[in-house]
Amino acid sequence: MSVADKIFINMCKDILENGTSTEGEKVRPHWADGTPAYTIKKFGVVNRYDLREEFPILTLRKTALKSATDEMLWIWQQKSNNVHDLHSHIWDEWADEDGSIGKAYGYQMSIKHQYKEGMMDQVDRVIYDLKNNPFSRRILTNIYVHQDLHEMNLYPCAYSMTFNVTQRPGEDKLTLNAILNQMSQDVLAANNWNVVQYSVLVHMLAQVCDMNVGEFVHVIADAHIYDRHVPLIKELISREPLPAPKFHLNPDIKDFYQFTRNDVSLEGYETHPQIENIEVAI
Repeated sequence: MSVADKIFINMCKDILENGTSTEGEKVRPHWADGTPAYTIKKFGVVNRYDLREEFPILTLRKTALKSATDEMLWIWQQKSNNVHDLHSHIWDEWADEDGSIGKAYGYQMSIKHQYKEGMMDQVDRVIYDLKNNPFSRRILTNIYVHQDLHEMNLYPCAYSMTFNVTQRPGEDKLTLNAILNQMSQDVLAANNWNVVQYSVLVHMLAQVCDMNVGEFVHVIADAHIYDRHVPLIKELISREPLPAPKFHLNPDIKDFYQFTRNDVSLEGYETHPQIENIEVAI
């Protein structure tokens, strides 16, 4: 059975049983009808996924692998902040009349900085270090840039990736591990979406740097379930996990900038029915 499903179920149960409520407090998010969007939340949730053993995509309901990958590449590869470069409409709510989300996400990835090795943006710096200095403890990205927050249409929830390389006994290839730091997360709408995105990223970077995948660790400061999502979550976690599918990445791609959403696929991905019309707090 899918380990990712079990991790998700246990996390949701913990939030519902041991979390704290924001009901009645001053909160920023609201529903489309103007009602405050309250949550049940847990602080400091940490989930670990062994990417060697399983690709962590839910079977409790379907997660759209190609769309999730497309958004990740929009940020990490295209380094775009314009929704017109996406194949989905998930960012439309935060875009201006020109399609821009401001100085957020891909914009921050596109900024070049001066290093002793030359001018590089954050993504190229990561790839350079993984190839040339893999045991560095300083291989990370950070898009929570305080001086630009006032020009972001939405603050970055998933804001930092830290990469760490290990050498497993008896293996020639190195192993790529990563931590995603997230300041907050809407568990129903976004948890597995983000897990899938950044697991794909680890697979892609490992392949182009000639490494094996290792652990993906997801750290969420504020993991929350919105009040209107509670019945949906209870329904979701009552389902029985199905076998995890096998993940395939096009083995011919050796340049990170050549990947597309069509280079990822799943074999044997069976899921329970999708939960439709999930209301998203804004």
